[in-house]
Amino acid sequence: MLATFLIGLREGLEAALVVGILVAYITRVGRKDVLPRLWLGVVLAIVLALGIGAVLTFGEYAMTFQGQEILGGTMSLLTVGMVTWMIFWMQRSARTMKKSLEGGIDQALATGGLWALVIIGFVSVAREGVESALLLWSMTQSFGSSPFVLTGAVFGYGIAAVAGWLIAKGAVKLDLRRFFAWTGGFLVIVAAGVLAYAVHDLQEAGVLVGPFTSLAPVAHGGVAVGIAGFPFGWAFDLTGAIPPGSALATVLQATVGFMPQMSWLQVIAWVLFTGVVGSFFVRGLRRPARSPKPMPTTETAGSRPAATRATAPSVNGPVAAHVTGGAR
Repeated sequence: MLATFLIGLREGLEAALVVGILVAYITRVGRKDVLPRLWLGVVLAIVLALGIGAVLTFGEYAMTFQGQEILGGTMSLLTVGMVTWMIFWMQRSARTMKKSLEGGIDQALATGGLWALVIIGFVSVAREGVESALLLWSMTQSFGSSPFVLTGAVFGYGIAAVAGWLIAKGAVKLDLRRFFAWTGGFLVIVAAGVLAYAVHDLQEAGVLVGPFTSLAPVAHGGVAVGIAGFPFGWAFDLTGAIPPGSALATVLQATVGFMPQMSWLQVIAWVLFTGVVGSFFVRGLRRPARSPKPMPTTETAGSRPAATRATAPSVNGPVAAHVTGGAR
């Protein structure tokens, strides 16, 4: 519940802030009449995320055990790749996200392509929606069908929606750069755990060599553990001290990807991913902020609809005042 709560909070807050920027800007330029199209795009993105989750959840029941493991491992690898890309994409694009969103709105209003607002709303939310669907599905594969897995996500999304609304209204101030830095670091660890579980699934399916295959080293009538088990046996087996279904095992797996029994390939994958991706992530946090390149002005006569020019927005609107800390 803790892991899915934090995932829902982060992904939900990102989506809420993006939608808040778009809604606030459209309102300030006096074009509330186009808001329904923006909301249509948002709803379509939510439907897409739910549809992906439903297909992944119910589609695997018609598969064999090996097919389920291959599907689970492959989708977990896809999740790791998508989450990693999103972490670094946020670092690169966060500082100019607000201007990019408002520029897209300006272009749609100026050219009369109002249905482009549907696409803007859809794309802005679909990124977080698809990422959330894959992450939560990976969590359900790892922890089983416990209702607490999705309950945590629901609480996270609910708090994110309220927090996003309050920030957009100017009622709450939040150091968004620090928030996304901490949650980005958390997602690096979560992705490492998902990668380790993907390796476990693929080893069970026989796609990767491991403790479930004939190449696993044997000692004392079972698969070897420790140095004797390198490289295709168990790196450690702590199931006697930490039962797999215990609360401690669940918390450790949800937070740092630790499982009481892990193969050498799982441990190597976790260490390499955390070391490489984590070092690049920390380096990105330490990189000094660069001022965004000035965008060419388009506010010449006739470049905007009359209604838009007459109510040109101030840069000190409620969202601009509180979403300047690197928010998406």
